[in-house]
Amino acid sequence: QVQLVESGGGLVQAGGSLRLSCAASEMTVRINTMGWHRQAPGKQRELVATITTGGTTNTANSVKGRFTISRVNAKNTAYLQMNSLKPEDTAVYYCYANVGGYVYWGQGTQVTVSS
Repeated sequence: QVQLVESGGGLVQAGGSLRLSCAASEMTVRINTMGWHRQAPGKQRELVATITTGGTTNTANSVKGRFTISRVNAKNTAYLQMNSLKPEDTAVYYCYANVGGYVYWGQGTQVTVSS
């Protein structure tokens, strides 16, 4: 069983920055892809960014150029640096980790961007 602990959410003004972290509880498991989805009120959950063990990233067009995903494999931890935040980025952000084909989810962290 792998638990993902998220941190770094909060309230920020438009144009500001936040950095989310996602740390796996187990250091001995091999995690394949890690990433984040987000879900705004009344909307479907959408992919934000992913990163493979080798560092290959994929970022949604809506956040491309503003959000950067990274990871430290030795710590089984991923990061999402969010710059130039917009009110439409307001959502609950959920990190996930693929371990041997099984997907684990974090508890979610609220990001609120005020205009």
